[in-house]
Amino acid sequence: MKTTKNTILITGGSAGIGFETAKLLSEQGNNVIIIGRDQNRLDDAKAKLNNVTAIKADVSKAEDVKELVATISRLYPELNIVINNAGRALLYNLADGNQDAFGNAEDEMLTNYLSIIRLNQQLLPLLKQQGEAAIVNVSSVVAYVPGITLPTYAASKAAVHSYTTSLRLSLENTSVKVFELFPPLVNTEFSKEIGGHNGIEPLQVAEELLEGLKNDEFEIRVGDTAKIYDLFLSSPADALNVINANRAAWIESVQP
Repeated sequence: MKTTKNTILITGGSAGIGFETAKLLSEQGNNVIIIGRDQNRLDDAKAKLNNVTAIKADVSKAEDVKELVATISRLYPELNIVINNAGRALLYNLADGNQDAFGNAEDEMLTNYLSIIRLNQQLLPLLKQQGEAAIVNVSSVVAYVPGITLPTYAASKAAVHSYTTSLRLSLENTSVKVFELFPPLVNTEFSKEIGGHNGIEPLQVAEELLEGLKNDEFEIRVGDTAKIYDLFLSSPADALNVINANRAAWIESVQP
């Protein structure tokens, strides 16, 4: 997959992984469109980037997506890459009956999974018209091995992984390639509550994404995700223990 002279849409592009990806891609001669829910954050991000358009839209809302797709089709009919990066993560304990597990799961599934399906479905007719196109769905290491601190977030990413695999198979005889990005813990505002300061920098994720695109590496496992994946294949129980190594201390810390 070429990584220059593309027109690229990035959801959740105003911060973290999305911002760093937009920065790298814009520096490499691509026309980049970043999407986000917060106009101020979008404006701040756009001011720091070159050759980038910012559009306010909430991909979890059907009307916003309909309007976004109409705008893209009208102004950017050459769009050939979509990076589904917007996400939602809620930190809580499933064992705590006072927590709204259903509400949390509903929120995360809509943003992390169902919204991706809706946006991809509506943009596919445009992508199929291009000589070379790609969809990148941002998943997570917890798609393979769930963590106790983010139970329904992990479930949403597992759903993304399954859907992405099916989508890739469905589009294998078209011009649209389907990639999946698996970051580990990343040092962003998004992951602040789960110890994100211990994670890798978002720039590393962006750099490995671009390298994976260049090499047509359809499952891009960043940093320690590759090690966890290999461990998962050899011993799922060991991988689960590694991901949840501090679960006893965490459970104790959140007990009411």
